[in-house]
Amino acid sequence: MSVEIIDFLKKHLKSIQENDVKTYCETAAEDLTLYEWWIAPHRIDGLPFHEFMMSSNAERGAVFGAAAEGKATVRYDLSNLRVQEYGETAIVSYTLLTSAATTDGVTVVSHNESRVIVKLDGAWKVVHVHKSPAWQAPHTAA
Repeated sequence: MSVEIIDFLKKHLKSIQENDVKTYCETAAEDLTLYEWWIAPHRIDGLPFHEFMMSSNAERGAVFGAAAEGKATVRYDLSNLRVQEYGETAIVSYTLLTSAATTDGVTVVSHNESRVIVKLDGAWKVVHVHKSPAWQAPHTAA
């Protein structure tokens, strides 16, 4: 497993956790595409969506992906991490576990995630993200 890819992935995910828009934009391609099942039932294109979300979370003192309201201590764990490298392209897949500790206790939410990472102009960039439920979702809507 490539240490370079894992270090890059951790830097990218940390930027999301810390609402660090600058680092997020440095580690994601401008034409980024995402499928985030709990946010929208269709593809999300570009960086502005997450720039807005992260800036808004920073103003509220909240963390993206945490189930808690307001300030919380949050940690991420990558379960079943797999890195597949093909030249200057890598696909990472894992189950993302997000734990949030508040005065009410600790909650953990999870989902499956794949990120496609490509070396562009000498720098790694996330170009596509696909998230899906970590539980048996129905194949068709009720």
